[in-house]
Amino acid sequence: MPTAHRFVAPAFPALTTVAVLLALVPAAALRALEQWPQFRGPTGDGHAVVKDLPVTFGEGDRVKWKTAVHGKAWSSPVVWGNQVWLTTATEAGDALSVVCLNRDTGAIIRDQVLFRVATPQFCHKFNSYASPTPAIEEGRVYVTFGSPGTACLDTKTGAVLWQRTDFVCNHFRGAGSSPVIQGDLLLMHFDGSDFQFVVALDKRTGRTVWKTDRSVDHKDLDAAGKVALDGDLRKAFSTPHVIVQEGKPVILSSGAKAHYAYDVATGAELWRLEERGQHSASTRPVVAHGLVYFLTGFSKGQLLAVKLGGRGVLEESQIVWKEKRSVANKPSLLVADDLIFMVDDVGIAACYEAKTGAEVWRERVAGSYSASPVLAAGHIYVCSEAGHVTVLAAGRKFKKLAENKFESGFMSSPAVAGQALYLRTKTHMYRVE
Repeated sequence: MPTAHRFVAPAFPALTTVAVLLALVPAAALRALEQWPQFRGPTGDGHAVVKDLPVTFGEGDRVKWKTAVHGKAWSSPVVWGNQVWLTTATEAGDALSVVCLNRDTGAIIRDQVLFRVATPQFCHKFNSYASPTPAIEEGRVYVTFGSPGTACLDTKTGAVLWQRTDFVCNHFRGAGSSPVIQGDLLLMHFDGSDFQFVVALDKRTGRTVWKTDRSVDHKDLDAAGKVALDGDLRKAFSTPHVIVQEGKPVILSSGAKAHYAYDVATGAELWRLEERGQHSASTRPVVAHGLVYFLTGFSKGQLLAVKLGGRGVLEESQIVWKEKRSVANKPSLLVADDLIFMVDDVGIAACYEAKTGAEVWRERVAGSYSASPVLAAGHIYVCSEAGHVTVLAAGRKFKKLAENKFESGFMSSPAVAGQALYLRTKTHMYRVE
């Protein structure tokens, strides 16, 4: 088992689902649910708490504002209060920046370089030097670019409250994992060609609370039995997801060659499911019906439905069902009631029974996809690399409600706040409502 270095033992608030939040929070307090504070929204699974969103829109149609954003970056926007935050970078990766826009007008409030990098790591042209999505809460925004730098900023003044540039990790193709706030911790993945670990920082100071190395042996052997130097089989880009298991917060985490569960307070590994053929896992796990749904990434792409719980190395019997056909590598899943929805990288959309894996429908939608879909008011919004936003009905029959077009393509996932969609293309930010 990996070592876990403990620093503090913070207190953790109870975790809830959107349904429970809606039942418990009075209408006057629902403003908090109108924020989009992290990658894939308030509950980290692509669900938006809204009554209505436009179905038909596009370039110049229902666009409240459109703002050009410099650089090359695939990070998604986060929304809090009257602000929209995102990161960006030069294409060469030598300047890493944060941008803040006014939520109502789209005006740029802040545009500042956080890190200058003398010798950037290699980044594949399909990726960017600013792909991780920020995490935000009242008064603070947390941004990371992977090993080049992580920082916490005051959202009112833009002042840098703390930063870290000491994590050693060769991302090999560029960073991709987004940070997650949990209680007093900031949780992050570092899965590179040289080192693979999970870390928890004290969100107030940036100090390391614990750091846990991935436990799977990452020695890659070539045909002659020698250790291969190619780091592709060691890297991953996925974002952690926190649930409550047996009354305690648990991190669900996809790395290279395995999926893991860690104790939030200590970083101790609770269990792992080994998938030796997988690498470059890029999605965020989702949970429903006592199961966690993992997408395994490239090389051996599968959708796995795994029983929650267990200890140590999980047996094959923990996998309730699996799907291998047209499985997404980059877009994350959606679970709505008893159904799972997925769109793969080349535009095959599919719906499955969440408990059994039985296929409900499978159809093609236009384009190629990197962005993860969102679910809002019974509609699924999927954004293509060519600039289409296709709206599907979240039901047992395939129904395409609209196909909307923008000038540039989408690599970033949508955000939803209030009654508006916040869409980032390769060149601009949009507010659509």
